[in-house]
Amino acid sequence: MTSILPFRNSATPGNPVIPRQDWDRAPWNRWTFQHVRDMVPTTQVWRGSGPVSPLPANLQPIDAIPFEADGQYGTIGGFLETSYTDGLLVFHRGSIIAERYLNGMAPHTLHLSQSVAKSIVGTLAGILIGRGLIDPAAPLTHYLPELETTAYRGATVQHVLDMTSGVLFDETYTALDSHMAQLDAASGWKDRWNPNWPSHVWDLILSLKDLECPHGASFRYRSIETDVLSFVLQRAAATPLAELVSRELWAPMGAEEDAYFTVDSAGYALGDGGFNATLRDYARFALLHLRGGEIGGRRIVPAEWIAGTRCGADPTLFGGVYQDVLPAGAYHNQFWIEDTARGAYMARGVFGQLIYIDPEADYAAVILSSWPEFVSTVRTRTALAAVRAIRKELSS
Repeated sequence: MTSILPFRNSATPGNPVIPRQDWDRAPWNRWTFQHVRDMVPTTQVWRGSGPVSPLPANLQPIDAIPFEADGQYGTIGGFLETSYTDGLLVFHRGSIIAERYLNGMAPHTLHLSQSVAKSIVGTLAGILIGRGLIDPAAPLTHYLPELETTAYRGATVQHVLDMTSGVLFDETYTALDSHMAQLDAASGWKDRWNPNWPSHVWDLILSLKDLECPHGASFRYRSIETDVLSFVLQRAAATPLAELVSRELWAPMGAEEDAYFTVDSAGYALGDGGFNATLRDYARFALLHLRGGEIGGRRIVPAEWIAGTRCGADPTLFGGVYQDVLPAGAYHNQFWIEDTARGAYMARGVFGQLIYIDPEADYAAVILSSWPEFVSTVRTRTALAAVRAIRKELSS
């Protein structure tokens, strides 16, 4: 897969300049997803001063493993060469089985995870719920009374955890006038070409006045729900999001490197998609979930919250285009549930980010990518077929 190396150090005379409005899109994302802090403002998620959680290795050959997706046959090696993958890590029965870096990525490189950030925030919510700081059944206005004048009036914390509020939010990534385009500008990722648009994320939330369906009626993917959740967490804990993630999750789990969030003009961290970390630290996050909320013998996330995330989703709220990838799936607590019967679940982000977690098989896989497309049903099904094939081979 062709690298974007000609675009690096774009300020150097003679090199192409990465366009401000397209820095996160192809072909530029092949470089920028590993250099986000060169493009937009960020805030640190400190790893703390404690020891690093070890990741024992038992590396095994995986390139020749065959798999099939949508009638197409291939191997894991071929998948890595053709899927715009930047990093792959496979974890099984306590050890790293495979760890690959491509497209100039290295073990110390921090990579944008897009909506995997939602699952980071969701896990933080689980920690604060377990501590009694947050009641998921409480109305959002209990924590954020300012939302009384918005379409979020009457919605609960659980509604935004599950993206089942009825608030109208157009998630169309390529439309210039969608709510998603406004979020790109409000978050500081893009310039505000319309001066009437909200200037930061909180103002965008306050501008949402319309319902498209009753609260709790169905799952509809709305990135802004995670930002609403982030503000609930920050208000309840009286602590900024990046500091909360550091204190409650990143440092306790023994991350090896600091992470970071992108921030908007008001300094708010982008909970819905602005998180950046190394491949190994994303793997530690997966391991934390595999171990039911413990890592290194230390309880970090309530076991009952993780069990409820895996098996407590309501599949009747999940349908339409979402079943093209997950026909037996659901969505719960900011995670995608692959199959409510098996309880395998995942964090996913546009342009090919994936953390796949299967406690039953003691198996996890992390894929960081820079696809040319925001979303692709074919690429997603292919990636899932690949990680399932590895799981099957390791379990045989």
